[in-house]
Amino acid sequence: MKYPIGIQSFENIRTGGYVYVDKTAQIYQMADKGKYYFLSRPRRFGKSLLVSTMEAYFLGQKELFEGLAMGRLETEWKTYPVLHLDLNARNYENVDSLYAELGKHLSVWEGKYGLEVHPSLAPEERFFNVIQRAYEKTGSQVVVLVDEYDKPLLSTIGNKCLHDAYRNLIKAFFGVLKSQDQYIRFAFLTGVSRFSHVSIFSDLNNLEDISMDVEYADLCGISEDELQLYFGEGIKQLAAAYGENDEDICRILKRQYDGYHFCENSIGVYNPFSLLNAFKKRKISDYWFKTGTPTFLVKLLQDNHYELKGLKGMYVDESSLASVDENHEDPIPVLFQSGYLTISGYDAEMGYRLDFPNQEVERGFFDFLLPLYASINKSETKGFLNRLTAAVRQGKSDDLLRTIQTMLSGKNYLLAGGDKEVHFQNTLYLIFVMLGYNVQVEQATSQGRMDVTIQTKDYVYIIELKLDKSAEEALQQIKDNHYDRPFQTDHRKLFLIGVNFSSDTRTAEKWLIEERNYK
Repeated sequence: MKYPIGIQSFENIRTGGYVYVDKTAQIYQMADKGKYYFLSRPRRFGKSLLVSTMEAYFLGQKELFEGLAMGRLETEWKTYPVLHLDLNARNYENVDSLYAELGKHLSVWEGKYGLEVHPSLAPEERFFNVIQRAYEKTGSQVVVLVDEYDKPLLSTIGNKCLHDAYRNLIKAFFGVLKSQDQYIRFAFLTGVSRFSHVSIFSDLNNLEDISMDVEYADLCGISEDELQLYFGEGIKQLAAAYGENDEDICRILKRQYDGYHFCENSIGVYNPFSLLNAFKKRKISDYWFKTGTPTFLVKLLQDNHYELKGLKGMYVDESSLASVDENHEDPIPVLFQSGYLTISGYDAEMGYRLDFPNQEVERGFFDFLLPLYASINKSETKGFLNRLTAAVRQGKSDDLLRTIQTMLSGKNYLLAGGDKEVHFQNTLYLIFVMLGYNVQVEQATSQGRMDVTIQTKDYVYIIELKLDKSAEEALQQIKDNHYDRPFQTDHRKLFLIGVNFSSDTRTAEKWLIEERNYK
């Protein structure tokens, strides 16, 4: 079985004998029912292949669809002029970058349809002329396919001047679609993010956003049924490589790569990039995360002083997920649309419940954040975590605190100003979460919330953390609120630990430890 990793051309996949998960029935439905569509999906989720498949369909390449749903559904196979714009192939460093990228495509289209090139005209004027000329020359309405429309916008988060210039240019460019409606058969735009319709697509108010429509929930990605239908051979080979049976390896794959839900009560889908790599290499690893995490996500979290522990299990309304605000004051819609958070439940009163979709994303996300919050080198992280793990496993609570002290000592991990307590809490949260044990942060009790509890088969650690106060006060809080009460019938050794961190020394200033054994 051949896996099309990195191949985004529908024609190459079909002629090259690669496995293809058939999404053509949904493409036919879209073309039959509507005209203007927008879809938001995370990176490496199959958007470019979807656009390429649409292009082949509208170009009338019937032979490529033999054996697929489209081959049975389509009977006319009309050919249309297709304008395919991919904005992913450039680094956007200045205003000229976007002008140059648009100009490159416009020049090709102008040459194809016999238009005289007028570089002095604005891009939207040239686009207007191209659509009209393509219709006049072919006698058929035009199909417009746009891949990664938001690459210039995402590249300039944090650079307001350049971001605004790109936004205004993109808004004017795509506004042409409405003014040229009579010449257009179909238009499909895709990207990672949904910037507000007011700011980008206000002139294209007939654009149908299907990003959270249940009937298109698996338009990109791989469903459980598709996994079983198309990848039986890959499942068997992967199971053999791990010495597991097919059912067990499927459970592992589900925990690792499944869990993306783009609307309430929808089926979950697997990350296709990671799944294909796992089958090809016969190894389960964090493939999607290794391709890079946008640093702008970290900047959004830090600039907005977001409490990381609030990411898991939070509730938001649909409007919070529908679009990215232009001021970037809320990182949640960006995290959702980028694939780092997904819908894990829905309550009519509380809204959408968000969580990490799977183990690859949760582990990779925290692993990526820890060096940036703690200001340690990436190469140091594993060593520190190994020392922390050994201390927790062996019941050496003093070693645990000394390692954290060393880890943070002398590092400028506390930001200046009123946000330093949140940054302090986020840094420690990341450290404890990355230990990999049963770690709970702010666990509720009848008397209050414990800052951190860590449980192993032999030990329980109850840790209260203070900033610029005292270790004595932290330990006393554990006692006064009886945080140890749930463990008084437990056979494990219990450690009560009060810790004070100093914003002046930027590390653990003092800690007090008391042991309990209720055997």
